[in-house]
Amino acid sequence: MGKNLLKASLGTLVKEYALVTLGVMSYALGWTIFLLPNNLIGGGVSGFASILFYATGLPMSVTYFILNVLLLIIGTKILGTGFGGKTIYAIFMTSIMLSVMPKLIPADFIHEFAISNGKLICTFLGGIIAGCGIGLSISQGGSTGGTDIVALVWCKFKPASPGRVILIIDVGIILSSLLFPSYTESGDLLPFTEKLAVVVYGLIQVVVSGYAIDLYLSGSKQSVQAFIFTKKATEMADAIAFDMKRGVTVIPAKGWYSKEDKDVLMVVTRKTDLNLLLRYVKSIDPDAFLSVSSVMGVYGQGFDTIKVKTTKENR
Repeated sequence: MGKNLLKASLGTLVKEYALVTLGVMSYALGWTIFLLPNNLIGGGVSGFASILFYATGLPMSVTYFILNVLLLIIGTKILGTGFGGKTIYAIFMTSIMLSVMPKLIPADFIHEFAISNGKLICTFLGGIIAGCGIGLSISQGGSTGGTDIVALVWCKFKPASPGRVILIIDVGIILSSLLFPSYTESGDLLPFTEKLAVVVYGLIQVVVSGYAIDLYLSGSKQSVQAFIFTKKATEMADAIAFDMKRGVTVIPAKGWYSKEDKDVLMVVTRKTDLNLLLRYVKSIDPDAFLSVSSVMGVYGQGFDTIKVKTTKENR
């Protein structure tokens, strides 16, 4: 029964790729509707691609694709073939979305929802929408590549925090916009004072986007604890442990009303896997009784790492 359910993992894979597609679509929408029409910039490869777009008119999608392919080649050569298919898929899809969406979204719509609302609001809205898109992609195992690869290569040769390296690169990219001319869609040269303001907006966008990513991922990483009361405890435990690949703890218990000895299964898993767990339970024992509750934090193998320093580390 469990193996038959796992064969349905093809449906799960399709769902994951669909969510990655939805994520990169959201990311591209943030840039297409709110950021690019206002000559706003951001961090990473997208930020640098937008700077070149404002200066030369070279489509952002082209620069984004070329730079990411180069970074993937360099990363593969130095770090090995550790980049998953979803990351490569996300990069290709993002390039396509950035190329297609500006042609599909009407100019009147962009003017009404973005340009007329001012650059500051667009910075927040664009950062949130793009950040949530990245968060959705990452939660499904995808990544938009870019400066993440640069940070990993840097950290391979010089120990450092990848997050700090990415932040330094993003700030450097945003500040580099001052070295390039920036033209609006009408062909007017952006004054230097406005470019300074764009730098400030760019820094805000990086913070907002990063916060949106963290907020989304912290929600997707929530865990649940389930107690399963079933007459088929052995079959259920085997299915969850060996087919679903989740840890199971068997707790001896006694029903006070029935006075029968029973085994209760305790399972801790990600909230996103709860529906899969429920399908396993229902397929094996439709009469099973479950108690499911959210847990504040789960640490250990397969979950978060304990980051508190021990007494020995403090010495």
